[in-house]
Amino acid sequence: MRFHLSSEQVAIQDAVRGTLSDCWGVERLHALADGDADFDAASWQAMMTLGLGGLALAESDGGAGLGLLEAALVCEVAGGAAAPGPLIGQIIAALAVARCTDPRTRGLLAGIASGETVVTLALDGALVQCARSAHLFLCDDGAGGLHLAQAGEGVAIEPVTATDRSRPVSRVTFAAPAVYPLFAAGHPMVQRLRDAALVLIAADCLGGAQHCTDLSVDYAKTREQFGQPIGRFQGLKHQLAQMALEVEPARALVWYAAYAWDAELPDSSRAAAMAKAHLCEVYTRTTRAAIAAHGGIGYTWEYGLNYWFRRSVLNRAWLGSPAQHRARAARLAGW
Repeated sequence: MRFHLSSEQVAIQDAVRGTLSDCWGVERLHALADGDADFDAASWQAMMTLGLGGLALAESDGGAGLGLLEAALVCEVAGGAAAPGPLIGQIIAALAVARCTDPRTRGLLAGIASGETVVTLALDGALVQCARSAHLFLCDDGAGGLHLAQAGEGVAIEPVTATDRSRPVSRVTFAAPAVYPLFAAGHPMVQRLRDAALVLIAADCLGGAQHCTDLSVDYAKTREQFGQPIGRFQGLKHQLAQMALEVEPARALVWYAAYAWDAELPDSSRAAAMAKAHLCEVYTRTTRAAIAAHGGIGYTWEYGLNYWFRRSVLNRAWLGSPAQHRARAARLAGW
């Protein structure tokens, strides 16, 4: 039994981290937040060039033959960088289309895997990330199943100024769009895809929380007050230690949830619900603590910590609150 990542998994994270460090940063994040666009094509293309769209697909489908665990590791790095784009929706859509039997829908797989066809999630709510730039929307069919809705006629999009500025959202309503069927109500893949989305959101939270912890520790080592680094002050030491104690144990929760999904274990749905509930709360607490640890500069727009806090707020509400998923986990456990 392995308790750590393989060398291949570490290499995947390093590759994504290196790519994002080259094409994405706080200055680019400021530009996106201050502009009118809801999508950054350059960073998206850079990530898709790594094959992230088809990472969890079988090699026979043009993918890398990996699983949701590797996809979660990628989303962890993306969350740490507050990367834009509907990466979670793209990965989930690729999984959905690869398991669909409808030939017309399967014809979309190559474009989704390459990232040329941008797909965003439109489940359980009208607010959708990167809606103006998406070609397809993965959404409910109104009867408990799932389908892909094509952007264009029958899809009304209204930009909204929302909390998360790294992944701008729009209010989307579907009248009578062209659709590609995926799975009917009651099909096991409907719940499995929802669970996969919960795991990837939890992974995004893990990456963001780790980034804020690391940033706070580095700041405490260099910022001086009263002739010494503020990291020597006992009160701040305790605060930073608490942040680390919350983030590090949560890592295993995300990794196990992804592994359970890949292995189709009986408790995979419960693990996904627990990961989503816990990591979203860890993320919001960690970002608040990080802002406080930085003092006045942490509250400024220019420093940028607000982006991770804002992202944590959206993740917390996305596809259900922590309270909802804890209640679901309890039901699945028979409590």
